[in-house]
Amino acid sequence: MSVIYRQYGGEEDLPYIMDLVQSELSEPYVIYTFRYFLHQWPHLSFLAYPSDPTTSTPIGVIVCKQSIHRESANRGYIAMLSVSKDWRKRGIASALVKNSLDAMKEDGVEEIVLETEYDNSAALSLYESLGFIREKRLYRFYLNGKDAFRLVLTVPPTYSDDGSDTTGSSPDSGVSSMSSGRHRMYRTIRVSHDSDDEDESSR
Repeated sequence: MSVIYRQYGGEEDLPYIMDLVQSELSEPYVIYTFRYFLHQWPHLSFLAYPSDPTTSTPIGVIVCKQSIHRESANRGYIAMLSVSKDWRKRGIASALVKNSLDAMKEDGVEEIVLETEYDNSAALSLYESLGFIREKRLYRFYLNGKDAFRLVLTVPPTYSDDGSDTTGSSPDSGVSSMSSGRHRMYRTIRVSHDSDDEDESSR
């Protein structure tokens, strides 16, 4: 069965996102935390749905943000990633991450970061397969007392045919510009049922 990926569409998506995230992740979030990310960076968050027309319930979600870090670096951040247990190991988490990475790269990010539990081998394997590296170990990072690894993906600048930087960076300030409210078309991909990808939460 194929899977459809689309951007966050508005407040009507919020209950589904909260159900998916709160059932899997180690940190408790209040509704205001979700709205902080989703209202400011809706174009960086994606949901996954089975192509079966009889269901409208998402089976996966990724929530992200983007901001200027330390007054210089245009940084993307993956805050939440969750896939329903019945739909794991089908490449859905990987596709969700790639959608968000592409959206952040279009906005000129220079790096993308996230934290995940130090013993979440599935999440670590997923992100490292996409080029993330372990920057540091964060001791007792979560409320449950677990340590975390901070992972970082450095995004090289892209150049147009005339050699100019197309990331949106200002040559004078070194700060990249970010767009908001960008919307994309729905996309459908074919899901392999024998994929080795582990679809686990990032936090």
